[in-house]
Amino acid sequence: MSARLLVRSAGPGVTLQDAGRRGHLRFGVTPAGPMDAGAFAAATVAAGARPDVAAIEVSLGGVELEAQGEAISVAIAGGAFEVRCDGRKLPSACALRLEQGARLSVRPGPAGAWCYIAVGGCFDLPKVLGSLATHTRSQLGGLDGRALRAGDVLPIAHLSTAPASPQQILAPWLARPDAPVRVVLGPQDDYFTSRAIKSFLATTWRVSARSDRMAYGLEGATLEHGKGHDIVSDGVALGAIQVPGDGRPLVLMADRQPTGGYPKIANVIGADIGAVAQLRPGQSLSFAAVSIEEATAARRALRETIAKGAQLVAAPGDLSSEFLLSQNLIGGVSDAGGG
Repeated sequence: MSARLLVRSAGPGVTLQDAGRRGHLRFGVTPAGPMDAGAFAAATVAAGARPDVAAIEVSLGGVELEAQGEAISVAIAGGAFEVRCDGRKLPSACALRLEQGARLSVRPGPAGAWCYIAVGGCFDLPKVLGSLATHTRSQLGGLDGRALRAGDVLPIAHLSTAPASPQQILAPWLARPDAPVRVVLGPQDDYFTSRAIKSFLATTWRVSARSDRMAYGLEGATLEHGKGHDIVSDGVALGAIQVPGDGRPLVLMADRQPTGGYPKIANVIGADIGAVAQLRPGQSLSFAAVSIEEATAARRALRETIAKGAQLVAAPGDLSSEFLLSQNLIGGVSDAGGG
């Protein structure tokens, strides 16, 4: 008997994402991949899946799934979302077995913008350019290159053993201190006045409602260009902070364009990009400049922490929001990759 997940409902922006479509950026193909790679890693590791498999990325619209066929092992990690299985409230980061007919609901909770549902096995769907990562603008990957919607069926292959009862995931890399987001200035910081650089680092920014998987808009100050707001288009990295002609920064995210013609004042370091991703519109952040050496060390430390793995403990019964917030974790480091 085969196993599959039926999508009973899905809000906007619920997609299949793996680690990303690597090696094709030079051809103009965006990598896509998870918005919060650290949370993605927490879910896939806890599910017993290979690191190159896909998970369901859940946005603030939430999702409800129904298990069909054989029992399915799943793991959930990310923001402090509300997770329920057949009505039972579970920790925001947890692993469990879904028997046939079980319904899993993942909805927005107190904090966070993205959550990941990984399966013990893999989604049995065709890859595009070696990846299942969904990029909806170019209609690549995932399920027909689009977001998931009610009625979709996701077949699962290579099932792994599922836990007998729900377990809570304790992943230390998900514990994010409330600290400034670290950036490396450049590569076009010389296109800005010294006053603009100071303002960029001193301002408390707000995430704009005009934010999505492509870019997060920031509100709070207008940054002054010193050498114009156009450059010869060059490649853009995950976390690059472009400043177009209106002086309002844009943090480029997982679905960023391959190249851009606006100067980049700084780049969010790889270890902190997930913290930015987990911010909701209206929430605040600030930046602190660090060296490339510090950015590299932070990424190395994060990778080493993830490599040690997550701990699974028996899940409590119904949990208070205070307990959830003390255990799950929205505001500091996250990307398992990136620079």
